[in-house]
Amino acid sequence: MIDIHCHILPGIDDGPSDMAESIEMARIAAGDGITTIVATPHLRDGADMADIIASGAADLNRYLDELAIPVKILLGADINVMLSIPSLKDYTINGTRYLLYEFPHTHMPGNAGVIIFNAMSVGLHPIITHPERNPSVIKDPNIIIDLRETGPLVQITAGSLTGYFGPGSKECALYLLKKGAVDIIATDAHSCEGRRPVLSEGLHVAEKILGRKKAALLVQANPLAVIEGRRIRG
Repeated sequence: MIDIHCHILPGIDDGPSDMAESIEMARIAAGDGITTIVATPHLRDGADMADIIASGAADLNRYLDELAIPVKILLGADINVMLSIPSLKDYTINGTRYLLYEFPHTHMPGNAGVIIFNAMSVGLHPIITHPERNPSVIKDPNIIIDLRETGPLVQITAGSLTGYFGPGSKECALYLLKKGAVDIIATDAHSCEGRRPVLSEGLHVAEKILGRKKAALLVQANPLAVIEGRRIRG
């Protein structure tokens, strides 16, 4: 499996505080069947973090190689949608045109469609992160279904499917799955405890709704297409 949204780099954001915890997160991920992780620290204030992210990923990959932990770390970021578009090209997933786009946790702004359009108009391909945890979307999931029709991909969190983020997020995630409005499941992991880098538990829930073959697309073929820069859907 491939996890395109994971806060695994140490000392950058609210993820692991040190390399030891990052390594343990990778060990947990490997045990869950995850082979590739996109490191996606929060990018919120426009600070130049590209070199910091690249250095952190290189250090972590080196340790994982030395310890024979079979997980590869790729570059990315969890990007605040309010940041200036010209600054985003250095934070796409694995150098592709895909990028994680995070809307405010409190609401879905009325100009969400314009934000997505502006990113796509310069050749970027936004992936809307964890909309099922957004109060506006929980209240009306059709907001995301309609927005997805304009071109962005939608990524939900494995923990939402298991109920970790509460009943509202779980119900919303299940609804989006049933409506075919989910392209990728990711962990959005931050630590070894609580928000762990585990996809399988959410995948099992998705399998009950979509069947094993279609659910597998959300953690295998679709995220693979993202890290390789290929199209997922027309």
